[in-house]
Amino acid sequence: MCSELKVHMRAHKRRVLPNSKELIVNYNKRTPPETISEHNDPHRIDWTEIPSDLRKAPAFITGKDALRIPDFSTPRYKLFWPLRHGWYNEHDYDQKRALYDDIAVIIEEAIKTQLNLSRRRDWSQYGCVFIVPDLYEKRYVTQILDMLLRDFSFGRVCFIQESLAATFGAGYTSACVVDLGAQKTSICCVEEGMCLENSRINLKYGGADVTETFIKMMLFDHFPYSEINLNRRYDFLLAEEIKIKLCTLNEGEISPQPADFHLRTPGQATRKYMFKTYDEILLAPQGYFRPSIFDSSPKLRDRRKLIDRSRDLYDDSPNDPVSTAQSAIIAMTAPLPPVSGQIPRDQADGMNGVAVSTPLRQIPNALRKFSEQEQNSISVVGSPAPEDEDTPVPGADGETNGVKNELDPSLRDDVLPVAPLDVAIFTSIVNGARNDDRKTREFLGGIMVIGGGAQIPGFYSYLEERLKESKPNLAKDIMIGTPPRELDPQGVVWKGGSVFGKLRGTNDSWISKIEHDRLGARVLAYKLMWAW
Repeated sequence: MCSELKVHMRAHKRRVLPNSKELIVNYNKRTPPETISEHNDPHRIDWTEIPSDLRKAPAFITGKDALRIPDFSTPRYKLFWPLRHGWYNEHDYDQKRALYDDIAVIIEEAIKTQLNLSRRRDWSQYGCVFIVPDLYEKRYVTQILDMLLRDFSFGRVCFIQESLAATFGAGYTSACVVDLGAQKTSICCVEEGMCLENSRINLKYGGADVTETFIKMMLFDHFPYSEINLNRRYDFLLAEEIKIKLCTLNEGEISPQPADFHLRTPGQATRKYMFKTYDEILLAPQGYFRPSIFDSSPKLRDRRKLIDRSRDLYDDSPNDPVSTAQSAIIAMTAPLPPVSGQIPRDQADGMNGVAVSTPLRQIPNALRKFSEQEQNSISVVGSPAPEDEDTPVPGADGETNGVKNELDPSLRDDVLPVAPLDVAIFTSIVNGARNDDRKTREFLGGIMVIGGGAQIPGFYSYLEERLKESKPNLAKDIMIGTPPRELDPQGVVWKGGSVFGKLRGTNDSWISKIEHDRLGARVLAYKLMWAW
């Protein structure tokens, strides 16, 4: 990547110093830190105070206060993250109930402290709009519904998908929403108030991966604070601060430049470090477009250790929602082996006439015929194969019959969906537009990027440039949009959720406690605005 960057900069007539790396390393090696006493530090941190009496120490601490607990506090606290990378964090827990309880505690404390609703008996007078991922897990939604109505006793609850909430918050009628979070990135095409289910993509990388990669690159160049450990709370917050201050995707800012940071640790004086950076500030954010530089090895660790996937009540097959775009990303990550035209007998017997992908709920009314026609053209059992075993059977998209770009549902949890951001955006739009040229151009002209991971200087122009280079014939139609200036891109989804809760058209999607008591999780099939 370093050599490619030099070639690219020379092609654009930008100055490249031949010995830049050596200058950086030598400067970082010989620069000692400066010690600043606490009373001379105007930005000193107020650490979370723990009572010396163990009996008065809180049983738990949530939110920002939990990140500011001193390392050697009495009693000692362990930091838990019940959700990581957009799904349950089963690695840090031994019991499913403990994981659920932590989620409930975090939400309850946020309601009490952020909304000033300290008395739970008053919560029955309020309704709750809960935002779920576009590609959600059914067990997650049903558990949240039970928690909100039974444990928190809200008067009513409704659900909305995050990309649809983003369009409500930004005032878009149709868009391709790209949400870059801290640990996951979601992409979905929204058209006239509906998320196009085949366009949904969920990638398991985000701003935290950029932070980790940036620090690793800096340590390679003899970063002066060599003891940095991102597992320590204050070190991770320091790394985030340095990334936000320095990282950029503007090539014009790439040059040996000095920087500094203040290390504040509990019980010690503040230390000021001086250092220099070069191309690390640009190479780390480029990981969005070359995710192989991210360390993704621990992200699947202990997946499904406690919570199994949702299964159909009748045929026991996995029934979590899937999309053709996500299946294409997974197939890209773990390519399927070549298969001849005839399906082996053992596989055919095992499938017993069921398509390889997880069965989706049929599209009702007028769209059902169109869906059935498409499925018949690519179904495993759609047309019998010729007697000649070497002759493949072409499908609707030119694929071999029965060899769609999808892994078996039982194997999807073993593959981490990771792909370059520009490739993922095109994959989502192609599957959402369904070969409609007009829709394709509309989505390309309405790409809305939100989330804290995209708040890197030059990100929008760099993404637009990458997309135009990938598809020169569509370059004039590609445009990257942002939320209105007065809206924080990190909060536009929550803004959309509040707008959605006040619309008259959402009356049919509210779930009351009586309905939940009578029907249980089945009420979601009747109340959600999308196919459950």
